[in-house]
Amino acid sequence: MLLEALAAALVGLAALWLVLQPVLAPGRPQSRAIEPLDPEETPRGIALTALKEIDFDRETGKLSETDYEYLKSKYTRAALDALRTESGPAAAESAGPSSQPSLRVVPSTQAPQPRCDVCGLRPEPDAVYCSSCGRRLAPAPAMDDIPLPQSPRTASA
Repeated sequence: MLLEALAAALVGLAALWLVLQPVLAPGRPQSRAIEPLDPEETPRGIALTALKEIDFDRETGKLSETDYEYLKSKYTRAALDALRTESGPAAAESAGPSSQPSLRVVPSTQAPQPRCDVCGLRPEPDAVYCSSCGRRLAPAPAMDDIPLPQSPRTASA
């Protein structure tokens, strides 16, 4: 019985020592592991996510065209600023202060979206009927039939 009491006292002292050790003798501070930011947590990721969300909201009819244009310009500007800061000062210097951003036409690999006469473009590329009003969709124009905007340089030449 004395042996059991001694064992219980030793276990109790060990538990007490483990609990009070950080308070009585603080050791060196533990360094935290540094986790990299998720891409969505960066300024660029936030702006790009916002652009996707406002596109979705416009397609679902939750956002008016006026609000869409305002928000798109705001978040596009934020995304471009974030891309410029990520590229560093070398990219900004090579572009020069007076250079204007140039637009480039990239051919789309997606099929053109069908268009409803009432609701406009539909997000479903293979739809036959409009998901909002139920009308038959007009066939999507071929990519060659869509006029491309001309830059001021080619329009004056």
